[in-house]
Amino acid sequence: MVESFQQLAGTPFANGVNALCWPRWLPGDFHEVAARLHVVPGINALDESVLEKLQVGANGQTAIAVMLEDLRQLRGLDLSPELNCIEGSVREEQDGALPTDVYSFHADSATVEADTWLCTYLGATSEGLRNDEALRHTDIPETRAKLLHEYGGEDEEGFLEYLNENFYDLHYQPLPNARPFSFGIGKLWRVALEHPGCPVPPCIHRAPITLPGEARRLLLIS
Repeated sequence: MVESFQQLAGTPFANGVNALCWPRWLPGDFHEVAARLHVVPGINALDESVLEKLQVGANGQTAIAVMLEDLRQLRGLDLSPELNCIEGSVREEQDGALPTDVYSFHADSATVEADTWLCTYLGATSEGLRNDEALRHTDIPETRAKLLHEYGGEDEEGFLEYLNENFYDLHYQPLPNARPFSFGIGKLWRVALEHPGCPVPPCIHRAPITLPGEARRLLLIS
């Protein structure tokens, strides 16, 4: 846990700590903002000009100002944050032997040093999982055998490249004693990715599945 945006941005990942959280209790009516938006099922990117012109009351304006300020601060770090409104969950059909969407426990990856930033303002929140409470799917013999059959070759370098190209090696199975934790509402998170030279294991997390009729999600991600 950290106490400010500056600490969140400036604290290095070390000693096994791969997720940093700035707990916040945000003012404003995010429900009103979400209710006024015209969206389609799935992920809807929110343009700043649309938010600024949205017809909401004073508390709704306060909520919008909070989200726009978060965008401003992250852009000040040369990041490219996005605001999304998520209406339900559109889960794509999986052709392979293993789900590889954001609703499966997974780690993000990059070819250069990078972090993932997340904040849920409204709705169901992401979940995290301790690394010692999860097993990489590709390390489970039965799953690896299925993936090897799908690959149609030997368990050698080409197979490892196949797992990487299809993101299979980024997804995890919770152990029986696992206790996932909620990212919570209003909290701004910075989590570690899998990238060359990363000093800690990547943070394992997943997006929540939102059922029809449940509250829309307002989310920041970078």
